Amino acid sequence: MNVDFLTASLPALLITVPLFGAFLTPVCGRFLPNARDAWVILTSIVSSAIAVLLAVQVYAKGTIVYVFGAAPGLGTIPADSGGMPIRILFHIDGFGVFMLISAAIVSFAGILYLTVSQSRRSSRSEFYALYLLLVAGIFGMVSTDDLFNFFVFLEINSLAASALTAYHRNGGLAIEGALKYLIINTVGGLMILFAIGLLYAKYNSLNMAVIASQLSLTTLNLLALILLIAGLATKAGVVPFHFATPDAYSVAPSGVTTLMIVASQAGLYGLFRIIFSVYGSMFTPAAVGWIVIILGVLSMFIGVTMAIPQKDIKRLLSYHAVSQTGYMLLGVGTALAIFDDTTLINTFGRMAMEGGLFHIINHALYKGLLFLAVGAVIYRTGVWNLNQMGGLGHKMKWTMIFFLIGTLAIAGIPPFNGFASKLMIYESTFAFNPAIAVIAMVVSILTLASFMKVFHSVFMGPELPEYANVREVPKRMLAGMAILAVFVIAFGFVPDLTVNILIAPAADALLHQEQYILCVLGGG
Repeated sequence: MNVDFLTASLPALLITVPLFGAFLTPVCGRFLPNARDAWVILTSIVSSAIAVLLAVQVYAKGTIVYVFGAAPGLGTIPADSGGMPIRILFHIDGFGVFMLISAAIVSFAGILYLTVSQSRRSSRSEFYALYLLLVAGIFGMVSTDDLFNFFVFLEINSLAASALTAYHRNGGLAIEGALKYLIINTVGGLMILFAIGLLYAKYNSLNMAVIASQLSLTTLNLLALILLIAGLATKAGVVPFHFATPDAYSVAPSGVTTLMIVASQAGLYGLFRIIFSVYGSMFTPAAVGWIVIILGVLSMFIGVTMAIPQKDIKRLLSYHAVSQTGYMLLGVGTALAIFDDTTLINTFGRMAMEGGLFHIINHALYKGLLFLAVGAVIYRTGVWNLNQMGGLGHKMKWTMIFFLIGTLAIAGIPPFNGFASKLMIYESTFAFNPAIAVIAMVVSILTLASFMKVFHSVFMGPELPEYANVREVPKRMLAGMAILAVFVIAFGFVPDLTVNILIAPAADALLHQEQYILCVLGGG
């Protein structure tokens, strides 16, 4: 096969490979059951490699615009199509590949872990197929430039995640959590679909760049924006749209919850893409910035205060996931709020933006690591209640170490990655509004206190008699945790390098709306 053709087809392969792998997994499980696990791991490796190769291509050559079913370049554009051909179009820039890298790392670590942690259960072929569909949904959401196709990938994301959530825990808790997640995300999806309908009716196009180039300040456009913000905030699990997040995260298999975090962050991707790339020139940035800040502060504070009294260890982690999403919103919201302040924007606006984006990938890594470590404890003990645990560090030393790394990272302790992104957010928000920065710091202190309590309850103290036969989890589960731990440590030790390579291009892609429009409408 021609190498140039293969390279040019990477955006198509990004979706094709996980979809192809998903549909063949049940066939492999039926006729070659001994090869099924190797098949899904291979599919994950290839999918992740494609995401990384796309990132290298974007960093080396610039934004990729790929039109399915068309030759390179857009060619003649029908006049009645709103300025774009009626085809699926992918637009992959610095922000898109940043999200792809996060999804690639987490999805590969998760599948390594799951092929062992789910080995005691039946229907694994269908389970792995759903996992690969979830990967395809995430990849599609952060790559497409078409609003309706974004909605389609969003629905694939939500349906696959709901089905995976229902798979794990005994009794009706898993079904209840899955139904809540499905219903809440369906409501959010309907808001997004209605907003898409409004924009299509007005602009006769579903392409984001076309809509952005024609957008004006009207009541209909504001209504569409409100619906999009509400719907995407629901997907991201932002307070006050977070109702289903703790219920779903706490009952899904831990390897699945790890990927569901990235699935929720794909909702944040959509939120930031809409605010900056589509609506960037229409509104006063400060007004929307304060809305995002308020959502961020509410998510931080309510998430951490709801986490502290929890006894179910996975539910505790789930509320902390809500809390950490607030930091991402706070950073990006602060950048918007000070956009018109020439004394702050050049120094602290950029820092706030990069801090919020940096925290997205950091959160995916350390919270994924925490869920995998907790899943390892549950795998060996079968216990979720903190009051029934203790002394497991004697038998599960590697799991204890990985959990401690995640704990220090989520609390913002140097030299781990959470410290690097939180410091950027603290500095920029303090320059903008010291009170907000103090709230963010207090939430980090409460987070540290909460996780130190969890760490002591699970791993410290004398070895309990009922856990005398507990041993460390299999190597493949440890490998999944190790992959995330390596990135947590690496991003913390070289934060400047990480920001320059990964985060700065993502921030540039969002901050320069005119380049986004020109790139898509120009076809390259």
